[in-house]
Amino acid sequence: MRVLISGGRVIDPSIGADGVMDVAVAAGRVVAVAAPGDIPADFAAGRVIDASGMWVLPGLVDLSARLREPGYEYRATLESEMEAAMAGGVTSLVCPPDTDPVLDEPGLIEMLKFKARQLNLAKVYPLGALTTGLKGETLTEMAELNEAGCVGFGQAEKPIGDLRVLLQAMKYARNFNFTVFLRPNEPNLSRGGVAHAGAYASRMGLSGVPVMAETIAMEAYFELIRNTGTAMHICRVSSAKGVELVRQAKKEGLPVTCDVSVHHVHLTDMDIGFFDPNAHLVPPLREQRDRDAIRAGLLDGTIDAICSDHTPVDDDAKLLPFAESEAGATGLELLLTLTVKWMREQQVPASRMVELLCSGPANIIKVQAGSLRPGMPADLCLFNPDVDWVVGPNSLISQGKHTPFNGFPMQGKVQLTMVNGNQSYSTLEKERIQVLAA
Repeated sequence: MRVLISGGRVIDPSIGADGVMDVAVAAGRVVAVAAPGDIPADFAAGRVIDASGMWVLPGLVDLSARLREPGYEYRATLESEMEAAMAGGVTSLVCPPDTDPVLDEPGLIEMLKFKARQLNLAKVYPLGALTTGLKGETLTEMAELNEAGCVGFGQAEKPIGDLRVLLQAMKYARNFNFTVFLRPNEPNLSRGGVAHAGAYASRMGLSGVPVMAETIAMEAYFELIRNTGTAMHICRVSSAKGVELVRQAKKEGLPVTCDVSVHHVHLTDMDIGFFDPNAHLVPPLREQRDRDAIRAGLLDGTIDAICSDHTPVDDDAKLLPFAESEAGATGLELLLTLTVKWMREQQVPASRMVELLCSGPANIIKVQAGSLRPGMPADLCLFNPDVDWVVGPNSLISQGKHTPFNGFPMQGKVQLTMVNGNQSYSTLEKERIQVLAA
């Protein structure tokens, strides 16, 4: 069906748009984006959606969302988390390889992508395991995994202790122009840590993860990149020193990109409060100066994307003493709202916000997404910036209900999500959708 989205504020820096415009959609793709009344006269819409007062954005591209399938269906299902993605305006998402079994064989990749297509919701782009079983010993057949649908290769939360193995993996990846996705972590320094190694953790009696666990790993990665020329994406930078290392690497011309979790854009180690397990995250929440450096890095282009780091955790694993609880939080439905909150607090241009959530991550995984350019897949969302709501178990679709933002009032919510021109989620009033005669 041909759809006309009328009168919304279209924000898409990839086409230089930020103003009231109409968006025409046909055959699953964007046909035109133009001022009201300037859509080509031969475009006959079968449905008109009144988007007045709303923002029309490209569908979000999330670089880290654990869907918990295969292997962890008791925590969440593919269907529940894909529906949560739709409620958050996330139309494309990257699934880390730490499933059970690990995503280290083409058949597993094909099965996951097949199940995702059957649901006809968000587009799933798996990361393949860099080493078999994520054990850091034997390299996977990356070329075969790429043919099966992997957009990159990583280790999730399982660092490779032997740098010789990582060097071999990076040389392999370089030969095929694959991107390696790694979260910087020196395991010998972070072992047993559950919080940022600072004054607050010491007072609370919590074992710490020092910043140097992140930065020492990054220094090693960058030296390997200098040797191999391999493109690398640094996942979930959490510290001021880490941000500065990425900044220097980019100035040097290394093929490096990075992202941060939306939690680290807002929170600090003080938000652990009185041992709140919802604030038990990996990497840990760090000090205010680290959060401020992350915000500065988002503004100056050092950081390329904000992700949800969506990790649903069940009650049995979360409702425990802080140090014994499992790290992770739900984030798909909060990604856009929390990024808008940062944008408002810092008075950031809306175009920069969209870059960090849409075109930036799409460019990293090299997929056709994150833009409303004519000819692109019609993946988009309508966001009402004035809706007030409170985060809580009843307001989240995800099977994972644990987030450090539980009980927080929010402003702004996705009202409609479209994937390939099909309406996949909507809370719009019926009066806003007009179906015309054929």
